[in-house]
Amino acid sequence: MFKKVVSSLLIAAMAGTMLVGCGSDSSEEKKEDTAAEEQKEDSEEAKETEIQVFIAASLNTVMTELAEKYNEEHPEVKITYNADSSGTLLTQIEEGYECDIFFSAAQKQMDQLEEDGLVVDGTRANVVNNQVVVVTLKDSGTKVTGLENMGDAESIALAGGSVPVGKYTRQALVNLGKLDAVDDVSTITTEQVSEALGGTEISEQDNVSKVLAAVVEGSCEVGTTYYSDTYGYEDDLDILETVSYDLTGNVIYPIAQVVNEEADDAQAKAAEDFIKFILSDEVKAVFDSYYFDTDVE
Repeated sequence: MFKKVVSSLLIAAMAGTMLVGCGSDSSEEKKEDTAAEEQKEDSEEAKETEIQVFIAASLNTVMTELAEKYNEEHPEVKITYNADSSGTLLTQIEEGYECDIFFSAAQKQMDQLEEDGLVVDGTRANVVNNQVVVVTLKDSGTKVTGLENMGDAESIALAGGSVPVGKYTRQALVNLGKLDAVDDVSTITTEQVSEALGGTEISEQDNVSKVLAAVVEGSCEVGTTYYSDTYGYEDDLDILETVSYDLTGNVIYPIAQVVNEEADDAQAKAAEDFIKFILSDEVKAVFDSYYFDTDVE
């Protein structure tokens, strides 16, 4: 009788152990399924995508670093830049070029884009300020000290009126009394500027980077560019004048997400997130290091 009782107890214990084991296996399987599902969701959220970012030429250097910085946390997002004058970029967007973000060197182009209904509501923001500078090659021996006597140069590199730095330069010359006031200073031609400066030869450039190159290469004696564009050229250039905001007005760079009907959800989300990154406190320090002024409203 005792043996039967012991046997019964052993069988019951073994059955219980088997049930516990089966329950444990089932629980582990559920955990594995949940983990796999979470990984799948994470993978979907981190779907590889590409965003087209149109940037003013003067932003090219700093934005290259910022793309690398952003990709440290978001390697799944490929950032493709199109760098040129803000006027050229605006025209390209209006003509249907695929674009997710527009980062302009002036408000005028962003205002026009907004009027066109191509700015995503609530995404426009001012990012940095800049200053126009008159530059020359080191030891060039120029007599020019700034805008006041820029006509003393044998040759000047100047951006066209549709290019923000060219517009700001014209505005400064109007405020100095060198040019006649007009409703839209961007309509003042290069020929008119040359005549106002005493007939000095002016080489018109279609973006700020080409102005800088013309001076650095020595093909033009002086030129007007942005302070931020002198980054990396400290040993090559002399800044003859940093033009005050009283003459140019603020040189604000706005950014906005562009209406892109070809973009899928991943692309649109990446564009929105990249703008948030550009507006973050972390990024301000990077802009400061490239001679931009981040104290903007």
